[in-house]
Amino acid sequence: MSVQPAARLRRKDLVGIDPLSAGEIQLILDTADQMREIAARPIKKVPALRGKTVVNLFMEASTRTRFSFEVAEKRLSADSLSFSAAASSVSKGETLVDTALNLEAMQPDFIVIRHVHAGAPHQLARILKSSVINAGDGAHEHPTQALLDALTIRLHRGTLEGQVVAIVGDLQHSRVVRSNVLLLSRMGAKVRVAAPASMVPVGIEALGCEVHRRIEDAIAGADVVMMLRIQLERQGRMNFPTVREYYDFFALTPERLKLAKRDCLVMHPGPMNRGVEIDSRVADGPQSVILEQVTNGVAVRMAVLYLLAGGHGEPTAD
Repeated sequence: MSVQPAARLRRKDLVGIDPLSAGEIQLILDTADQMREIAARPIKKVPALRGKTVVNLFMEASTRTRFSFEVAEKRLSADSLSFSAAASSVSKGETLVDTALNLEAMQPDFIVIRHVHAGAPHQLARILKSSVINAGDGAHEHPTQALLDALTIRLHRGTLEGQVVAIVGDLQHSRVVRSNVLLLSRMGAKVRVAAPASMVPVGIEALGCEVHRRIEDAIAGADVVMMLRIQLERQGRMNFPTVREYYDFFALTPERLKLAKRDCLVMHPGPMNRGVEIDSRVADGPQSVILEQVTNGVAVRMAVLYLLAGGHGEPTAD
């Protein structure tokens, strides 16, 4: 499958993977690859978004995504405003729409939103003139996570086409899995998913993946294994008897990793539950690219901001 990158990202918002063509995905990844070079400079800054304002509207806890966006914005010379729900009028009962409309009255160029409810970014994208970027909405999507995962795989493998990627864990409550399946399958990868039956969403195979009930079947011969965290905060209760039993049947251990290819990449979107879905010997082992994912997240978010602002070609250098 030969994919030509799009000339430009001809859209106002990035709220999910599904609207993106293969060419647009390629464009974002190619641009992110260029953005990685900025991090290697003595002065890690370019004026590409000078004069632009970004509001980081995080209504849900985040470490990697929030700080990654903030670093990306600063490296592009944008002005950033980070929103704290607890210290805002949201705590007084103001609705999300009213909050967003009041923020837009201050004329920001971008609103980066993370929200506990699925569809919140899509709702704002319909009513706001500012570009809206989805930084994770409920258990629905996390497009920039999928893009940084794809960039990490491509940097190690040279291509996404033909790669066998196994995604294992809490599929039911993960926003990462949906975005990754959509992106990787669109770019020619073969995606397998595995979880206990109580954590498999109905109809997930329609996204373009194979469904397995055993981790061993999913990771056998895989090029990439991506483990997902058990999201107890969204489950309300555990969908399995004990954490120990989950580890025994579904954790990625050194023994199970031997079923994958010898040079298999180990990934995790974080935060990790060590000793639950992943053994520390694997998380910290030579095949792990988990910290590289974090590094690549800054480059991907720089690329998304730059392209949504109308950028194309190489970002302006100092």
